[in-house]
Amino acid sequence: MKAALYNAFRQPIAIETVPDPVPSDTAVVIRVAATGLCLSDWHGWMGHDPDIVLPHVPGHELAGTIVETGTGVKRWTKGQRVTVPFVGGCGHCVYCREGNQQVCNHQFQPGFTAWGSFAEYVAIDYADENLVELPESMDFISAASLGCRFVTAFRAVSDQAGLQAGQWLAVHGCGGVGLSAIQIAKALGARVIAVDITDEKCQLAKTLGADIALNAAKTRVVQEILDYSGGGVHASIDALGHPQTCLNSIHSLRKRGKHLQVGLLDPDQPAPEIPMPKILANELQLIGSHGMQAHRYPALFALIQKGGIQLHQMVSQTLALEAVPTVLPGLHLDPHPGLKVVTSF
Repeated sequence: MKAALYNAFRQPIAIETVPDPVPSDTAVVIRVAATGLCLSDWHGWMGHDPDIVLPHVPGHELAGTIVETGTGVKRWTKGQRVTVPFVGGCGHCVYCREGNQQVCNHQFQPGFTAWGSFAEYVAIDYADENLVELPESMDFISAASLGCRFVTAFRAVSDQAGLQAGQWLAVHGCGGVGLSAIQIAKALGARVIAVDITDEKCQLAKTLGADIALNAAKTRVVQEILDYSGGGVHASIDALGHPQTCLNSIHSLRKRGKHLQVGLLDPDQPAPEIPMPKILANELQLIGSHGMQAHRYPALFALIQKGGIQLHQMVSQTLALEAVPTVLPGLHLDPHPGLKVVTSF
């Protein structure tokens, strides 16, 4: 099969012919129909993920059709249209047993702990525990846009923050996960302040439902958020992963507000100086949010349908697999709004 492969971190990616995957007893092989490009893939290529073993095929935001199943797989058959969380649980550890597969002790992550979906085929382990069948009404591109972004945003906004109708949410960074958080919050009836550093991304955030969009390069963003929300937001997300957006998010909160760290922080940058006295005095909560369990997808699908969320509105570009070696290394610098999805293999 064809795959985008790199042999060293921060070095060129090439389209290579590699062996087709063979499923283990608990795995399936999926013919990839669509797969998103994500900043997490860039972090992996940079060497920020200790689980990656070289040579490596990245890619984790995938949807496709099962073409082969392992001997121990009981819930899935050839021909089913599926997607999968980017963190898969083993099904046996203490966290999986309590329903928190996203922090499994033995997690499987396509594109990180194993070869991923920038390829014609991908093998997914722990299939019975983690695969998700797609609704008939959902096309593969929309399913790939769920990726790690939309599902991560859903769990952060709905499950971790517990955002309610009428409450305020600030979203710092209007990339894929930030745009997803905006749509989810609006579907829940919340009010949203979106923040980015380009007018183009701010405009897309407004198009997708943000009540207010602030260009942080042109305004005193924390003060503006405090003013618009009447003293601070109920919840705030750092959807970028930068010391400044992390701090802006914390300082945007009202008393007893919740900061959600979703964006990955670059280990090459200084760690943010967390204002612990303010967190103590105002009873703020700092919450990490990492992916979502397969068993929460039905609730996500229901909100998409009920809220009339149009996933394709976030997709700005479809690409061929051959574009990955060029696009992925510069993804962290891309000023253009919207998601990029590989649809041609």
